[in-house]
Amino acid sequence: MTGSFHRCAHEGDHPIVRRDGQSLVVDIHCHLAVRRADARLREVLPNAPAAMPFTSSASQAVNGSMFAAIASRLHGTEERLADMDRLGIDVQAISPSPGQYFYFTPPELGRELSRMVNDGLAEAVSAHPDRFVALGNVPLQNTGMAIAEMRRCVTELGFRGVEINSNVNGRELADPEFRPFFAAAEELGVLVFLHPLGFTHGERLTEYYLNNIIGNPLEATIALSHLIFGGVLDSHPGLKLCVAHGGGYLPSYWGRMDHAWRVRPECRTHIAHEPSHYLRQVWLDTLVFDRSQLDALLRVHGPERLCLGTDYPFDMAEPDPLAFHADLEPQIRDRILGLNAARLLGLQTDRIT
Repeated sequence: MTGSFHRCAHEGDHPIVRRDGQSLVVDIHCHLAVRRADARLREVLPNAPAAMPFTSSASQAVNGSMFAAIASRLHGTEERLADMDRLGIDVQAISPSPGQYFYFTPPELGRELSRMVNDGLAEAVSAHPDRFVALGNVPLQNTGMAIAEMRRCVTELGFRGVEINSNVNGRELADPEFRPFFAAAEELGVLVFLHPLGFTHGERLTEYYLNNIIGNPLEATIALSHLIFGGVLDSHPGLKLCVAHGGGYLPSYWGRMDHAWRVRPECRTHIAHEPSHYLRQVWLDTLVFDRSQLDALLRVHGPERLCLGTDYPFDMAEPDPLAFHADLEPQIRDRILGLNAARLLGLQTDRIT
């Protein structure tokens, strides 16, 4: 990264580096995969289901080429750091590749694989504590194990939070079984980053990579709707929840759910306020690719809870995140590029006001 640098203290033992005189840039949506976890899965479950089953042969071929091209970036840090410098990213909040949600495995195996992933993420952070912080993996198929692993991530590994899927083997996140998990995350004060892995019922989305293109935002929309209407955000107002892909489609169509809350009593069963009240409790990344959509997020959601996200290193990543935000008002741009994420992740910088 060009220019002069100085270190900023981190809450705890992780410093962060930023460029003097420029906005702190934190990427809250980027992934790192841990090979040994996949190897262990193949050893124990050689016929494990595909991560995204609803994918056409054409998309599978493209994915094969794409994963080969990004392998060193997805699994390592050397080229990743060079890309961060080129893109102007000071800090990545690395989270597991969504293909490493192992919810379909028996709980004990899921715990083992989650620990492997988290230990791999911790190695990357330990090698480059000025450039990486981590969001861990948890075996949500067993709530008690998930809470224990989240606590290990935070208290032993120094992680800033965890990443979760939009459902757990088809069960909604608002299911009462998962309430203790969200209560524990709220108690710990750590980020829960909600990142879907395709659409649950993707039979109609097999062609044209639609299971990713519209399936991921659709899954985010459904998951967030359940968390709102199911009362999770009402019960846990201090929960730090960030939703990938701009929160899906809900932030652009919130008026309909507010209307339903007003006219349909079953929509008021678990929540005391209009759904948009809870939507404003949530953080969203800015991975929407179109400035008019970013402007809509700003208009509806405000700049305080938007964070830059790229989806590095996949082909569906934002290719030039600084240019995408370049013509925003400077104070708003600084918040979105890094200051909001710094607060959310517990990073300390003297530029936060």
